[in-house]
Amino acid sequence: MFKAASIGLATLLTLSSGVVLADGAKPVSAMPAEHDSTLLDKPQERNTLFDGVNLTEQQRQQMRDLMHQARKDLPHVNVEQMETMHRLVTAEKFNQAAVRAQAELMAQEQVDRQVEMARIRNQMFNLLSPEQKDVLNRKHEQRMKEMQAQLSGLQPPSAQKTSSTSTTE
Repeated sequence: MFKAASIGLATLLTLSSGVVLADGAKPVSAMPAEHDSTLLDKPQERNTLFDGVNLTEQQRQQMRDLMHQARKDLPHVNVEQMETMHRLVTAEKFNQAAVRAQAELMAQEQVDRQVEMARIRNQMFNLLSPEQKDVLNRKHEQRMKEMQAQLSGLQPPSAQKTSSTSTTE
């Protein structure tokens, strides 16, 4: 159950966040292109992969080109599957096997989208100079530390005591 919930949460988070890769580049999301403008209208909500990295104009153009191609190649969200899941959730009688099968199908398609985006991000990362890669890696480490600090603050006190006593013994 936890695994299914984790997959569902990861899917929702991925679907709800766009990725903007360079100044002026449009975000790539699982939503159709007409939804992309909302993220551009609210720059404070943009999730920028290359925040803090100064890109050359040539790098920006190459990244725009990669994102343009990715928009064409990226598998789209299957609305029919979302409707099927909605019908299963709102059914008179709950069918766990059908929900599980539908969730697994939707999760596999999400994995395919994530793999394709990871491939594009890898191509973009490899456009960077060694110095730019260092900046990006430092920023990543900083975000990971911040996230770990936030997550440790979310643990219930009993879980924190358990984890601290197990590490000191």
